[in-house]
Amino acid sequence: MTVEEFVQSLAQYGIILNSKQIQQFERYFELLIEWNSKINLTAITDKQEVYLKHFYDSILPLWEVPLENYDIKVCDVGAGAGFPSIPMKIIHPELNLTIIDSLNKRIKFLDTLRGELELDSIQLVHSRAEDAGQNFNYRGQFDLVMARAVAPLNVLAEFCLPLLGKGGSFWVLKGGHKQTEEELRIAQKAVNVLGAKIVEVKKTKLPFDEGERTIILMKKTLDTPKKYPRKAGKPAKSPIE
Repeated sequence: MTVEEFVQSLAQYGIILNSKQIQQFERYFELLIEWNSKINLTAITDKQEVYLKHFYDSILPLWEVPLENYDIKVCDVGAGAGFPSIPMKIIHPELNLTIIDSLNKRIKFLDTLRGELELDSIQLVHSRAEDAGQNFNYRGQFDLVMARAVAPLNVLAEFCLPLLGKGGSFWVLKGGHKQTEEELRIAQKAVNVLGAKIVEVKKTKLPFDEGERTIILMKKTLDTPKKYPRKAGKPAKSPIE
């Protein structure tokens, strides 16, 4: 996907990029490649692939599960190089964004990115998700929590749902439809135990036949029991089943 195709594709969904936003995405790509030579941020480095498989892919939920209001508190768990939340933030600067990531090198990249792209209202938290979920500064504090390709869904639910306030939404960005259906089946108990329900599963595809995408939308209906999330490492070793 060329830059021109990226701009035109977003316009089809009512997202009209101004010159500043186009420059922000261009600088984002440059910094991603520059830092990727020092720390492992992404295996995708071709410019057209970055625009399609990182930038476009990150923005895709904005029209698949649109929000009525973007002036909300958002948390991106395990964002790595900033996906999906930084591309969304470029589109909607009013988002009040917190990014939680366990690797300090990635946090340093995101700090540089925040400054270079002149993005305000971004809090960067160097922490394991399990620790953040038991921290009163973050537990139950967000209107929207999102994660992209971080862990199996039953593990991801324990990472993310404790951070979400009651009535809030959890967006999970996954790949292939069949694999995601199996993850959904396995994760049903964990989702219920953690105080949420699955309300919608959106199935779509990237342009140019570049792969299936699945967006899972959950709603937080009850407070998460205090014992969750368990200590760091426990959810991945012994998922709720």
